[in-house]
Amino acid sequence: MENIHILVVDDEAAERVTLGEVLRLEGYQVSLAASGEEALALAKEEHIDLAILDLRLPGVDGLQVLEGIRHISDDTIVLLITGYGTLETAIQALRKGAYDFLLKPCPVDEVLGAVRRGLSELKVGRHRRVLVSKLQHTLQELIAADGLEELARPEAVEDTDVLTVASVELDKARHIVLRDGHPVELTTTEFRLLECMMNRVDEVCSPQELVRCAQGYETDAWGARSIVRVHIRRLRRKLEPDPDNPCYILNVRGVGYVFASSPEQNFYG
Repeated sequence: MENIHILVVDDEAAERVTLGEVLRLEGYQVSLAASGEEALALAKEEHIDLAILDLRLPGVDGLQVLEGIRHISDDTIVLLITGYGTLETAIQALRKGAYDFLLKPCPVDEVLGAVRRGLSELKVGRHRRVLVSKLQHTLQELIAADGLEELARPEAVEDTDVLTVASVELDKARHIVLRDGHPVELTTTEFRLLECMMNRVDEVCSPQELVRCAQGYETDAWGARSIVRVHIRRLRRKLEPDPDNPCYILNVRGVGYVFASSPEQNFYG
């Protein structure tokens, strides 16, 4: 991706300037901010592709800046970096929409690696939105065309890369999800989590298994529950006809979550 704009927010001038210079040498456009207020003002004036935020800032702190950026742009990838991190703080940051949480002292290579991964996800997300928009337009055209209603139905397509459970269809190759034939926009993590559960339809998956499958790393039971709960809540808002009374993504208390093939399934033995 060209013309990537990165915002570096840190009240320590030496770290802010040094990291900014490293990123410029990597070919990125960089803006610097010494406070949360300055960061939010820049985010309102210019489109920011990725932001690197110090957690401890004077006045408006990093988590508040994260929330502010999320209101300004859903698209921006946010990395939080701090020397005072705890598991609870990291989980809070992920709940608020942070992409990653790095601890100081953080080697430059580690920061650049996180930046590249975040930008890769940004690229995938933007490409997916274009595909979803095109698919939605194509479906509308097919439905409007006389005699072509059958072609618009997901069940008319046979593909080993497509998982279909009830009225939900997940296309692994094209990274697209449909519910009742209508495209559903998911983040990369939400897509992976849904794929993990649909691959094991009617099987209960523990939070640790879901984190391992969707994110590729191990965590303790408490941390896994906290992380997965946030993504499950978002998935239900996007997939369930009534998120407060889910029929697809069910919670088996004390065990984990299951993607049910039918609401009548009993997962309590």
